[in-house]
Amino acid sequence: MKAISYSRYGGPEVLEYGELPDPKIGPDAVLVEVRAASVNPVDWKAQAGYLDGILDAVFPVVPGWDVSGVVIRPGFSVTEFAVGDEVMGYVREDFLSRGTFAELVAAPIRTLARKPRTLGFEESAALPLVGLTAYQALHYALAVRPGETVLVHAAAGGVGSMAVQIARHMGCRVIGAARDAGQERVAELGAEPVRYDEATFAEQVRALAPQGVDAVLDTLGGPFLRLSAALLAPGGRLASIADGEVLALGGRYFWVRPDAADLAAVGDLVDEGVLSVRVARTFPLEQAAEAQRANAEGGLQGKVVVTVP
Repeated sequence: MKAISYSRYGGPEVLEYGELPDPKIGPDAVLVEVRAASVNPVDWKAQAGYLDGILDAVFPVVPGWDVSGVVIRPGFSVTEFAVGDEVMGYVREDFLSRGTFAELVAAPIRTLARKPRTLGFEESAALPLVGLTAYQALHYALAVRPGETVLVHAAAGGVGSMAVQIARHMGCRVIGAARDAGQERVAELGAEPVRYDEATFAEQVRALAPQGVDAVLDTLGGPFLRLSAALLAPGGRLASIADGEVLALGGRYFWVRPDAADLAAVGDLVDEGVLSVRVARTFPLEQAAEAQRANAEGGLQGKVVVTVP
């Protein structure tokens, strides 16, 4: 199969396009013919070696955890999927090796759900990691309830835009923090926007929620995480997907996990018209290095997706 891989840690320059052996599939996995895979910051951070302390790398590593495609062979124990099923997945294992930037991926069924009927393959590939992260953070890490006020950081970004939409659907009032370029997008999603300015951030939030906010989903870390901890109402909850300092602040450090039922629920929200997915740029598989650079540069209103013919 054709695939993108790297044999040593580094930036986009270590990526190589070429032939790799077709993946083997275990009894509880399916072989997926990949149509699209999306780029997430964790992809190029893992590639740079930032996760070396917690994940073994079995070189050559195929990057990518998000995928959409078609099942072409189920493992012998699989009853959940059949040949021809259109699926999406957050195909993360507990090591780095068999990623989704390839023509084929062996995906454990715990990582997959059926592709939303209302989305194409490119949009479906852009959904799993960000959708699951927002869904699980709001439901489990923060346990938000109807009527609560939720502060979402980077609310125009990948995870943040999903969190705004899901929290609104759950009956919450949402305050969305964003840079100037994201203010309009935050308002479109139904949140009340505030701007990132260390000098005025707390004042902006307090003007909207004088009694404090009930929950904060941090996706940035750093000074705005610390400012947010002081903005919680009594009994308020704080979770971060970006900065372990949240533990010292009394919050939860949260990392998304593959879960077929949760991913199916996210897909249902799309088909019900609750969630919208935005793709900003697409690149063919052989240009995955450029796709990584585009994601790392930031400033895009939507996901970067790699397509596979």
